[in-house]
Order: sequence, then structure tokens, then C-alpha cells
Amino acid sequence: MTRTKADTSRCLPKLTRIRDVLFRRNMRLLPFSVLLLGMASGGTGCSLPGYADQPLPAGERTRPQVSIVISNLGMTFPEGMDENDNRYLNYIEEQTGLDIQVNTPPTEVYDEKLDVIMSSGNLPDLLHAYEPVWFDNYVKQGALLPLDDLIDRYGPHLKAKIPPEVWDRVKYGGKIYAVPSLNEVTGIELIYARKDWLDRLGLDPPETLDEYYEVIRAFTRDDPDGNGLPDTVGLTFTADLGRSSPFFGAFGTQLDTWFERDGGLVYGNILPETREALGFLAGLYQEGLLEREFPLNLQTNLFEKIEYGKVGLFSATWYDTRGPIAANMKRDPSARWIPLEYPIGPHGDKGVYSIDLIRGYNVIPADSPHAAEVIQLLDFIASDYKTLKLGFENEIWRRDGDRIVTDFALHDESLYRGIYQSLVDVPDETLFKQRLDSLGDFNLYNNIQIIQRHIMPNAFYGIPTPAMGKYNDNLNRLEDVFVKIILGIEPLEAFDRYAERWKAEGGSEITKEVNRWYESRR
Repeated sequence: MTRTKADTSRCLPKLTRIRDVLFRRNMRLLPFSVLLLGMASGGTGCSLPGYADQPLPAGERTRPQVSIVISNLGMTFPEGMDENDNRYLNYIEEQTGLDIQVNTPPTEVYDEKLDVIMSSGNLPDLLHAYEPVWFDNYVKQGALLPLDDLIDRYGPHLKAKIPPEVWDRVKYGGKIYAVPSLNEVTGIELIYARKDWLDRLGLDPPETLDEYYEVIRAFTRDDPDGNGLPDTVGLTFTADLGRSSPFFGAFGTQLDTWFERDGGLVYGNILPETREALGFLAGLYQEGLLEREFPLNLQTNLFEKIEYGKVGLFSATWYDTRGPIAANMKRDPSARWIPLEYPIGPHGDKGVYSIDLIRGYNVIPADSPHAAEVIQLLDFIASDYKTLKLGFENEIWRRDGDRIVTDFALHDESLYRGIYQSLVDVPDETLFKQRLDSLGDFNLYNNIQIIQRHIMPNAFYGIPTPAMGKYNDNLNRLEDVFVKIILGIEPLEAFDRYAERWKAEGGSEITKEVNRWYESRR
């Protein structure tokens, strides 16, 4: 039975008294992340761990209303529930004594909606942003509140769980302007292939790029599924070169990544190695070995092709073994998938792009009347990591010795709780492994370990430079030429023109600023 807002004024003495449940799935490619359990004490009031000696400002001690803007991460709610009335939000309200009003702009236009909200004059108390350039822009406009004093007073768990070097990355002029949410993993992609197809064609798992070429050719032309039809794909990507990272890594580069070269930083997009990678992929496409329709592929299209046995090799996310790969094996019991070594390129390179340590930025508009309550809310989320990450104990999950046992049906039903938990992700390696292992035999933790050993880190991780805010949108549009080169619409020489335009239209200025930052770090 769905609980209403009216029910949430009562504090329950034990978590086990709250017994209906549901769960979440993540957006932005980063599911699964959160820490530690903070419980309310029984009695007539709600007393949070570490909060009793930190009273709210005078006159605001009876359920102040806090308005927040967050992403819904593509989640859906069980019938009768929504982002403002569900068991996990009600639980947070009970524990914090707050009345939380949630606004979830559509994920497709989330960043644009944040801009509209900031210019509306009707500002919430908290916004969760994902883009560092957005964060940088509004700090420099003076639109956001410095948070140091509030965190010192109301954020003991935030201070304890977020490393000092991460706080340094959200400081301007020595002041903190955001509470960061962190990523639990350092990378996303690794290559998976159909072992049964390799065996049927008498092929070993590939390691070098040349061996990959032979497998991709065979998976395209040699009827790996044995149905007598030319209906299989050797290799495919998604739109905008999604799922292509290992093939750029084989040439020692990654898109949108800064590398150290000769004592300075250079942008991966304009490196000669990127030109080589595009030439290799253009060759695959010309031979019909790279799927013709890949520029049109959304993730759903890719998943469908994997499930129905049209794709036997692709750059998977670490959690695709629980998604399209599992769906394919359910549909075809003879299917067997294995992780491959990253392709080793002509100069001995291999690897995959890294993801930034900071996943999102919690910011408070400068004139918010409820800034203290916002920090208390975020601190509670950081403190009650287990409940919001795993769900209610002894309902969605239970302890079995040092193992966690998960009820998958309830787990999947209440994935929406991640909307609130992801506000402050604070990694816990032990809990992370236990949680992943509890989700079934999908090789999730091992996949992450493989990826971590082959990360090509981004050498620039500072706040966006002024020139980035000025030029990035236009420079990003120039990258359309990469797909055109692969499709043969533009010759490989178009890359050289792209590199010169990138430098001339702001890239050289960005490079100077990035290298000033690099020198200051050294």
C-alpha cells in the first residue's frame, strides 16, 4: 500500500518496520554506487546520527520545505508512486524532518532545463548538475553559494567520506561551491565476444588488432550462427562513436582526453594516432565489416541486435553481462560470451577511456533560504548509504555471513531509489563488491577489475578553463567529421583540416590554459 505525505511525519524506531519495497536503475552509465547505514532512534522525534547537536536555524524547526532539482536517471515508478511520493523519499523525509519537493526535468533536455531554471527567478534550494562547464559558468556569475561554513557545521559525513583532493576540484578562490557526487568505477568499456561463434569458426580469442580484424571479418562473412544467411554483424558502434573506445586505445589515443606528450598536455582528438584509428575504422566500414547503420544506433537498437544473435563481438559496458548478453543467452541457450583482451595496436598500445572521479555537482543558489537543510539532506544521504543503495535490509537484501543475498524482483521494482542516492555517491569498495556479487553470476566485479587495469587516464582533471566555456560547444560540433571519415563521406585528409580548425577556433587557447594548470600541479 502506498504511503502518503501525511504518513511521513512519524519516525519509525527500526528500519524493519518499513516493509514494502522497490528499487532503481542508473543513468549516465554509472549504476550501482553508495555507502553506510545511519538509523533514526525511536521515540517521538527523529534524531539523526551526528545531527542532534546541530539544530536548524531558529524558526525553521517544523518540517521546512526544501525544493530540489535532480535527474530521474531514466527511472520509472511503481503504480501510484512518483518522484514526490514514494517509500524512499518518504523514508528520507522521516529521517531528516524535511518536506522535500522534487523536480525532475526530462533527461533528454536536462542541462537545458537547468539553464531555464537558473534564469527563471524562481530558484530551488538545490540543483544537481552533471557538466563541469555548467558548474563553472554559474560560479563565475556569482549565482551559487559558497558552502564551507555550512559543510563544517552540518556535513560531518560529507567531510569524512569525500577526499580532500576532490573538494579541491570544486573550489574557486579557496571556497567550496559544490558537494560532489563520485563515481564508483574508473572506466566503462571492455570487449565481449561469442565464444561459441569463435569455436564454430575455429578461431582463437583475438589479442592483436590484426587478429581482431580476422575475427570481425569471419563474424561478418562466414555464417558464425550457422543459419545459412548473411545476417550477422562483425562489429558495431552506437551513434557518435559510442562503444568504440578500445579501438582508439589500440592506437594509443582516446577521444575527448588529454595526454602528456613531451612534458606538456595535448588533446587526443587532434593527435596523429587518432587519424590512424579513423583510417582503420574507415577501412572496416569500406569492406562492410563495420555495421552500415551504426550512426543510427541508439543503445536500445544495439541491445536488440545482441539479444537476437546478430552481434557476436562488441565493446560492452561492465554491466551488459546482466543486460543484453544475459538476454541473448536466455533466448539462445547455446550462446557463450567471454571477455576479450583489449586489442593491441601496431605500436603495442591498448586501453580504454577513463571516466572522471566526479559524477555530479550539488549546488545551492546564492539566495536559498534553506541552505543549511540542503547540506543536512546531502549529509544524511552520504551517511545512510546502505539503505539507499541496497534498499531496505531484510526486505530487498539480507546478510548471509559475509555475503549479501538480494531479492531480484524487489530489487528491480524499486530501482528508482537511485534517484535520491546518486545525489551523493561515496564509494565503499567492500560493500560495492558484496553488492555486485549478490546480483548474480554476471562477472560484474571481475569486469571492473579488467577495465581498471587498462585505463588510459585523462591528464587534465581541473575545473573548466575560461576558453573551454567560451569555445567548447563549437569545437564539439566539429567532431562530426570523424563519423563522416569512417563512412567515406570525407577523405582521411579531412582530419588534418579538422585539427587545424580545432586549434584556430579556440583549441590553441584551451591548450595554453590546460598547460598552465598542468604546470601549476607539477
